[in-house]
Amino acid sequence: MLDTEWPDSWRAAFRIELRAGAIGLAWRGWPVIPGTYPDSETSAAAGAPGEPPNGPWVKPAPAHGDWQRRLGAHPQQVAAWWTGRPYSLLVATGVTVDAVEVDDHVGRRAAVLLRATGQPAPIVAMPNGRWLFLTGVADRLPTALAETEGIEWHGEGSWIPLPPTPFQHGVVHWRVKPDVWGWRLPRAEVVHDVLVRACGSSPTAPVGADTHPALSAGTSAA
Repeated sequence: MLDTEWPDSWRAAFRIELRAGAIGLAWRGWPVIPGTYPDSETSAAAGAPGEPPNGPWVKPAPAHGDWQRRLGAHPQQVAAWWTGRPYSLLVATGVTVDAVEVDDHVGRRAAVLLRATGQPAPIVAMPNGRWLFLTGVADRLPTALAETEGIEWHGEGSWIPLPPTPFQHGVVHWRVKPDVWGWRLPRAEVVHDVLVRACGSSPTAPVGADTHPALSAGTSAA
């Protein structure tokens, strides 16, 4: 996270990395929005316009109450947002990208199954032990996942943090970067199917004949 004891040069480099990441995603058409960050509590306490209510900072949330109106901002606008403050890097879901959030146990199993296909999906790991599997936009989450404790679907009206967003105890990072996937997002139903199997399989379970060949065909996010 943005440790207040970091040298100013490190903090400046971190802000530059956040800004560069936000601009890069915006150019690819991802709906980037500014998120809260550790030092933003002071602004919230002071009642800065658009800031969320003050409280203990644990993980990022949209920094502005009107974040949904900011979706689709031009990369130049995104660059301006990140020029003044080290906002966390959030992406709204349900527009270009969805994500399924799982615990570490399911995340590791699903990652093994996806690797076995030779076409891994973009995967994000958060410092709180949770994983995010990025997909194309879906209409719903399968019942088998929706009824499983600890699984959360980020669709319309939600958001996810992307690297290098800080949390209370660490920084969000990629397990599988989007460029490995060629910046294409796998069809949601394909990843959902893998996650369903991961909820009931062993970490070394082989991928059988029921593996979806469609996993190699992604939905363009560029």
